[in-house]
Amino acid sequence: MAEITYVRGDATAPLGKGVKLIVHVCNDLGGWGRGFVLALSRRRPEPEAAYRRWHRERAGNDFALGAVQFVRVDPYLWVGNMIGQRGIRTGSKGVPVRYEAIDTALGAVALKAAELGASVHMPRIGCGLAGGSWARIEPLIERRLTAAGLPVTVYDHG
Repeated sequence: MAEITYVRGDATAPLGKGVKLIVHVCNDLGGWGRGFVLALSRRRPEPEAAYRRWHRERAGNDFALGAVQFVRVDPYLWVGNMIGQRGIRTGSKGVPVRYEAIDTALGAVALKAAELGASVHMPRIGCGLAGGSWARIEPLIERRLTAAGLPVTVYDHG
């Protein structure tokens, strides 16, 4: 079984050799404008354009909680836009994070990473604006990704 490697750095510029897959959590409203996605868009415009198109055309595609959109940004780098957040605000239904949706999305990430022979890179998904708990997210990553032998690097900005 692989392990999660924690590093200080920028998840938009993943470390290591070979094919890399950056994954992050998006909301189900089509909003892209705060948090990790701003850093991602500064470096790579393609994931934002693809996400906005995916949301705009959602009547005819799989855009929903738990879905993942994979966007190739160069020959050795992909981005996975995971829908793991209901809305954008904490309210009567609690924080926006949806652990079940992240779990489902990570299952799709595991299949894609295995298909590509890719390592997986991410910030602490679901724990920023989505309001989630790393103590609940980390076991999902271990069950879906590292248990499948996939190398995972988690980046703490710093």
